[in-house]
Amino acid sequence: MRRREFITLLGSAAAWPFAAHAQQPKPVIGWLSTISPEASGAQLAAFRKALGETGYVEHQNVEIEYRWADGQYDRLPALAADLIARGVAVITAAGGEPSAAAAKSATSTIPLVVVIGGDPIQEGFVGSLNKPGGNITGTTLFANAMESKRLGLLHELVPEAKILGALFNSANTALKLQLQDTRPLGLELKSQFSMPVPKPNWKAFSPRW
Repeated sequence: MRRREFITLLGSAAAWPFAAHAQQPKPVIGWLSTISPEASGAQLAAFRKALGETGYVEHQNVEIEYRWADGQYDRLPALAADLIARGVAVITAAGGEPSAAAAKSATSTIPLVVVIGGDPIQEGFVGSLNKPGGNITGTTLFANAMESKRLGLLHELVPEAKILGALFNSANTALKLQLQDTRPLGLELKSQFSMPVPKPNWKAFSPRW
């Protein structure tokens, strides 16, 4: 799907007369997140602000259906299917590759907006950056490319270190690319630990985006 087409999908209602809004059923946006509401405050505030700039206000002329995995990635496919059953017009996949992959597997017709950390071409989300095709558009931070840079910075901070370890989430679909980008700069990486993320205690720790 072309970015211009998606922007038109979300923004066209801003140009309609208010009377027309009253006669139309409210569109429903699906929000599929890998984390929790408590950890998404800043992200949701920015999302609602951007919607408002295109003429959409939650509970007035648009509804948002939220589905939260709370760090349990195995729940994402069912949550995506639930949004589709709800009849959403578009799905925003928040929280990186796991939510994006679940949404992509669940539908090839509903428009998807994703934010990922890796290469969308390598990970099979789009055919190219200029012409992504299909029903997906979005943003990548190319964060996976930072793995080797983080390792290099760590070596600069502790140059006498002989053993370096890396902790990854094995449930993350970007794991393979993360491992590929973990290149020990002239060092031998002795250990790579991979483990699933347990359900977080958001009262004790609430990261903000």
